[in-house]
Amino acid sequence: MKSSLRSYKSIFPTLGLRTYIDPSSVLIGDIKIGDDSSVWPLVAARGDVNSIIIGLRTNIQDGAVLHVTHKSQENPKGAPLLIGDDVTIGHKVMLHGCEIQNRVLVGMGSIILDNAIIESDVMIGAGSLVPPNKILKSGYLYIGSPVKQIRELSVEEITFLKKSAMNYVSFKDDYIEEAN
Repeated sequence: MKSSLRSYKSIFPTLGLRTYIDPSSVLIGDIKIGDDSSVWPLVAARGDVNSIIIGLRTNIQDGAVLHVTHKSQENPKGAPLLIGDDVTIGHKVMLHGCEIQNRVLVGMGSIILDNAIIESDVMIGAGSLVPPNKILKSGYLYIGSPVKQIRELSVEEITFLKKSAMNYVSFKDDYIEEAN
């Protein structure tokens, strides 16, 4: 696991308790990952010119790319990448300098761009594109390129968001146990 974590300008990723980082993934620089979260094979996360913060019980699935936008005179904060608790980031998702709040599922192959805000309790369908500065309101399913609000989520779907994250907590526990 050590080779997966690399420093940038003497800043090294920090991991919470019981995290799983697949050895084939690469995490560089200012990245903070919360307890019980997981980063799966072939993920590339680069916290070099800004920070990446990943919450509790969040899973970043195979082939995802996570990056940020640098700070500048015109944009003093740049665009960090902020991911909340109980979030499922599907295979081959690209996240760039956006904010994803709690209990969100981002479908496979989706792209979310700078300064987009995904509020809590949202599902984003596979292959969707969330443009810069777009806000996705809580409680809805969004699909498309560019993404469009489709319908309200059912109670069962909202419950599933947390269940999906908890499934990955269980999966990563199996991987940690296998490695020991």
